Amino acid sequence: MEIKVLGTGCAKCKSLEKVTRKAVDELKLDATVTKVEDIQKIMEYAVMRTPALVIDEKVVLSGQLPKVAELKELISNHS
Repeated sequence: MEIKVLGTGCAKCKSLEKVTRKAVDELKLDATVTKVEDIQKIMEYAVMRTPALVIDEKVVLSGQLPKVAELKELISNHS
């Protein structure tokens, strides 16, 4: 599973990366989590609001900062 956190580096974007990594660890998933800060690459996903979360090249979250439990459920539903 490949998970990308899209965001230009704001506090919410950094927080989403942190809780995403925590959720992946708690779920004990074999997943790669990367942070995408390049605005051109973010625009390729047609995301209007950041932070955004992409799982296996599908945007599953945009403009929100969910709690770890909510994120774990979201990730589980896409694994």
